[in-house]
Amino acid sequence: MIRKIKGTMDILPDKTPLFRHIESVMRGEAARYGFGEIRTPMFENTELFERGVGDTTDVVQKEMYTFADRDENRRISLRPEGTAPVVRALLEHGCQSDPMPLKYYYIISCFRHEAPQAGRSREFFQFGTELFGSESAIADATVISLASSVFDRLGLRNIKLHLNSIGCAKCRPAYRDALKAHFGEHSGELCDTCHTRLEKNPLRLLDCKSPICSAIARRAPKTLDYLCDDCAAHFKTLTSALDAMGISYELDPAIVRGLDYYTRTVFEFIAEGIGAQSTVCGGGRYDGLVESLGGAPMSGIGFGMGLTRVILAMEQQGIADIDGEKPRIYLASLGERAQIKAAEITERLRREGIFAECDLVGRSLKAQMKYANKLGADYVLMLGDNEIDSGRAILRDMKNAAQSEVELLGFTLPENA
Repeated sequence: MIRKIKGTMDILPDKTPLFRHIESVMRGEAARYGFGEIRTPMFENTELFERGVGDTTDVVQKEMYTFADRDENRRISLRPEGTAPVVRALLEHGCQSDPMPLKYYYIISCFRHEAPQAGRSREFFQFGTELFGSESAIADATVISLASSVFDRLGLRNIKLHLNSIGCAKCRPAYRDALKAHFGEHSGELCDTCHTRLEKNPLRLLDCKSPICSAIARRAPKTLDYLCDDCAAHFKTLTSALDAMGISYELDPAIVRGLDYYTRTVFEFIAEGIGAQSTVCGGGRYDGLVESLGGAPMSGIGFGMGLTRVILAMEQQGIADIDGEKPRIYLASLGERAQIKAAEITERLRREGIFAECDLVGRSLKAQMKYANKLGADYVLMLGDNEIDSGRAILRDMKNAAQSEVELLGFTLPENA
């Protein structure tokens, strides 16, 4: 038997209603906030992620699915995240000349070669938003508010917003020096990966999952203590806006995010009680990303929200039971003539926009009634030779077992059904 590849998942029809429900809420909230949907290719030139995400990140160094293009002498990669492809698209299509701000959202599959566990898979599904062309902290608050609104609409509780600022190109050097000095004092204790990061990108040491490195990181200098005046004012405006919006938050100096393009605001929404992969949404500001990919300087902020982690949180809180659509009517038939008549009426009802079903496997009439009940059909129309000859049949209301006689010619469901 051929089995699915490790780290991927099959979503069967009993689970797709939950996915559709979550996606519908996400699309609805994005539209209410003025974000339009963008769709980008599943794979891109590898250079896009090396330049955009950062060649020192775990994503680029260890996790990307990269292979040679058969037709051209180049490397291509399955997208590990959604932001860099959106930036590539807006530059390629000249969107920088459009009225600002640009607001996009997407629901996509992403791919990373990671150790699979609950809430982490090698193919994962992500809802993301990107807002370009505004340096205002109110834009940051708007994007955070959109994420918070999705959780509220889904009925999720105990989702905590963790907030930090990691500064800009002006104040980051001083903080980098402070980090290098702090971690340099413990260089003999660092893991091999962090030894490399210490020189290339010391900010990434704050994100290491090694227990020893994490303990050292907890004693590291705090980013908020090294912000320049502009970054400090930006962060103060953001927290004031969140206070005014009624969005609670916790200042968390450990939040740095795992991708190189972040500047200033970084944030995560944490769901309690779903295990190690408790970050259900993460994002931040990336004011230098567009320029690094060849565009004119343009600010940006966005987030990525993992659908499977949202589902874990919903399951943990007992709000993940979402039923699929149920048939309005089931046409039960006995005999070949009745089967053909049932198929005829079923087809006509479907063309009228009614969800109708009929027997396809030769069940007995009793078994068909049980099956209709299992499907959750609202009504059953019972057909046999007598009904076809008389042109009249019995319509049964499955909610209260009430029965009525109806005409087969031009039959449709009652207006009050």
